[in-house]
Amino acid sequence: MLELATLAAELRDNAFGGRRKSPRPPTIGAEVELIPVDAETRAQLPICAPDGGRSTLPFLHAFAARAGWKETASVYGMPNWLLPDGGTITFEPGGQIELSAPPFRSASALLESLRSVVRPLIRDAREEGIELLSVGIEPLGAVDDVPLQLPGERYVRLTRFMEDQGTGGTRMMRQTAAFQCNLDWGDDAPARWRFLNALAPYTVAVFANSPVYRGEPTGERSFRARVWRELAGGRTGIFAAGPDPVPEYLRFALDAPAILLPFAPHEFLPFGEWNARGRVTEEQWKAHLTTLFPDVRPKGFVEVRGADAVAPEWYAAPLVFFAGLTYHAPSFAAARELVGDPDAALLDHAGRVGLADERIGSVSHDLFALALVGADSLGPAFISPTDLEEARAFFQTYTARSLSPAADTLAACPCAGD
Repeated sequence: MLELATLAAELRDNAFGGRRKSPRPPTIGAEVELIPVDAETRAQLPICAPDGGRSTLPFLHAFAARAGWKETASVYGMPNWLLPDGGTITFEPGGQIELSAPPFRSASALLESLRSVVRPLIRDAREEGIELLSVGIEPLGAVDDVPLQLPGERYVRLTRFMEDQGTGGTRMMRQTAAFQCNLDWGDDAPARWRFLNALAPYTVAVFANSPVYRGEPTGERSFRARVWRELAGGRTGIFAAGPDPVPEYLRFALDAPAILLPFAPHEFLPFGEWNARGRVTEEQWKAHLTTLFPDVRPKGFVEVRGADAVAPEWYAAPLVFFAGLTYHAPSFAAARELVGDPDAALLDHAGRVGLADERIGSVSHDLFALALVGADSLGPAFISPTDLEEARAFFQTYTARSLSPAADTLAACPCAGD
């Protein structure tokens, strides 16, 4: 049996950054996801089409060759690509395309990295009849229209578990897309953890962009957030975030059903129960941690996961929002007062109503204003004036008017006038 004290120490040292000295200046990273659809039929595209129909892999092979990307094999049955600056292009289980950028010491350097890949990728894909959508969930199809695209054991197991729990998990795997921001822990990891968990409802509301599913308005600004809430098995959500985050996260991980254990392909007992039986190894514990999907995830850095996919012209907005609030001490202190304690009920409400809720809208406005001040104070070496203005334009276009990009997605839906 793995000793609980050992597991707690492993979480503290690795997931919560206890062994890592935070870099100065701080670094920032991001992961962006794009949903490929047929430009004519609007159906979500597969990675490969056995019948010779339109798919993404031939396009990516050709694009990668032109761009000088290095193709590598993955254990999931499809290739990955290594980019010259250390980023990677991978596939998600439904064929979504994910760009994972390395950490940068400058938000503007990160933005240049993201834009230099995504903009030409979108342009060239369009010439091949492929649209790459930046929305939180594929808006037209049903989950049954999107079979599992990655045949590796991890996703086969995840699919088996998700199907046992209902449709939320398979929707999450195959039809959703996000903008994830990766931040350093800094000198006070518990304070940063508490704040980012409390910030989660406002993250969801500000960047909500999934109001349409199966061609109809869902009545929710972020249907993607609802899909995550529907994911059974105790794998999502936010944390009460007491003075020490490790015991709560350890219990969360132990209580979650184990999906990847080789000796139990159909028996999804809590990991802690398998551990009490003496059946699991340290490597299996580490693999189990990768199957947990909270809104804020500790991975040696802080992975902030609550934002729906963001259009490339607005990539500066979430980076300014998170870095400006987290890395500028006065803005961080003021923002902590604004958000209060983590509130799971508020997180659920934020996904449904977004900034239309008076309290959520008002606090989000003040948070974004603080973020702009904070990012500006970090200086042009961290965020250029042009990139800061892009974030300010997002704020003025959406947040200051109690709107999110979901308003545009709704307006563009053919059902909007029904």
